[in-house]
Amino acid sequence: MRHGSRLLAIRQANNGTWELPGGVLELDETPEAGVARGVLEETVIHLEVDELTGVYKNLIRGIVALVFRYKPSGGTERTSSESTAVSRLTPDKVSERMSEAFTVRLLDGNGRHVRSHDGKHLIPVESQLMVDGLASGDA
Repeated sequence: MRHGSRLLAIRQANNGTWELPGGVLELDETPEAGVARGVLEETVIHLEVDELTGVYKNLIRGIVALVFRYKPSGGTERTSSESTAVSRLTPDKVSERMSEAFTVRLLDGNGRHVRSHDGKHLIPVESQLMVDGLASGDA
């Protein structure tokens, strides 16, 4: 999640990896409400969701992540049962600490992006088209 030049990230309590805070949407929850709830649970930061900056799909696990810019509206960042560290990272630190699949979500910058990955590395667009063509051809 991006606010200004620093990028909000957490170190996951379950596996020690650095990722964006967030979570899985509840059945009756909008994406904006879900991201605000997820970030609050993991970082104790209240926020106002701003624009959607990207859609990222893990082709291996079938998970789609929506990434938003935000404006902080209260709370003091701290860890929770789901995070062992909360930090506002510089772009250089994001690249050092996160896998490519998570780094790109934070560094994509302005505009809206749609990308796919295997959980760690981006899948080139040409490969995505081949996978999509095979999947739709089988249906």
